[in-house]
Amino acid sequence: MPAEGRAPAAPAKAALDVDRVSLRYATEAGIVTAVEDVSFTVRTGERLVLLGPSGCGKSTLLRAVGGFLKPASGEIRLGGAPVAAPGPDRMVVFQEFDQLLPWRTVSGNIAFALRRARGLSRAEAREVALDWAGRVGLGKFADAFPHTLSGGMKQRVAIARAFAVQPAILLMDEPFAALDALSRRRMQDELLGLCEETGATCLVVTHAIDEALHVGTRTLVMSPHPGRIAAEYDVPEVARRRGTPQFAALEAEIQARLFGGPRAAAEEVVDV
Repeated sequence: MPAEGRAPAAPAKAALDVDRVSLRYATEAGIVTAVEDVSFTVRTGERLVLLGPSGCGKSTLLRAVGGFLKPASGEIRLGGAPVAAPGPDRMVVFQEFDQLLPWRTVSGNIAFALRRARGLSRAEAREVALDWAGRVGLGKFADAFPHTLSGGMKQRVAIARAFAVQPAILLMDEPFAALDALSRRRMQDELLGLCEETGATCLVVTHAIDEALHVGTRTLVMSPHPGRIAAEYDVPEVARRRGTPQFAALEAEIQARLFGGPRAAAEEVVDV
C-alpha cells in the first residue's frame, strides 16, 4: 500500500507498441510467413527480451522495429507514432564485429553517430565520445582503429555508440553471441550496469535462456516458425541473479516450454 497521502506511482509509459504484426518474405517456393500476429508492448525503462530457437523470426521482428522491414499486416508504433523507416530514435547493436566504420577510430565511430543523430559540433561530439569510450573501459583505446581491437572491444564500441546517441529504445540482436563464454558473461554485466545508470529502454533478441533471464526484466518466449508469442515471463530482480533458486526455477520452466516436458503448458503469463 502507498504511504498515507501519497498517490500510487503511475505505470511506465509505453515506449514501443507492436500491434498484431505479421512479417512475410518471398522465396522461390512462394511467400513465407516469418512472424504471425505478434503483439507486445515495451514500457519505458524496461528491458524486454525476445527468446526463441533459430528461425522463429525474432531477428526479423527486431529489424521491423528498426524500420528496415515493413509489416505485411499490423502496426509498430514508437512513442505513439507509426514506425515507417530507420531513425536515430532506434539504435541497433548487431552480433557481428564488423558493424563499426573501419576508417574511423573508437572515438571517431562514436562521434560520427553523435554528429549525425544529435547534431553536435565536432568538438562536442569528441568530448561525449571520449566520455563513453571511458565508460566502457576503452579510454586508452580512443584513437585506435577497429582492426586493432578484439571482438569484445569492438562490441563495447558499438554499445557505447548506441547509448551515447540516447535513443528512445536500444535494439540488440544477440550482441554477445560471437564472444567466448567468459567475455559474454562480463559483457552482460557491463550492459546491465549501463542500463541501470542511464535508465535505457531495450529490446533484446537472444536464443540463450540464461542470458534472457540475467539481462531482461521481462521475457517473451517465441514459438518455432512461424514465430508467435508462446509465453510471457515477468522476471523480478532476484530471479535475474545467477545461482539463486528463483533463477534456476525460471530457467527450468522456460527450458520445458522451449523443448517440451511436464511443465510445458498452454500459453500463459507467469509472474515469478
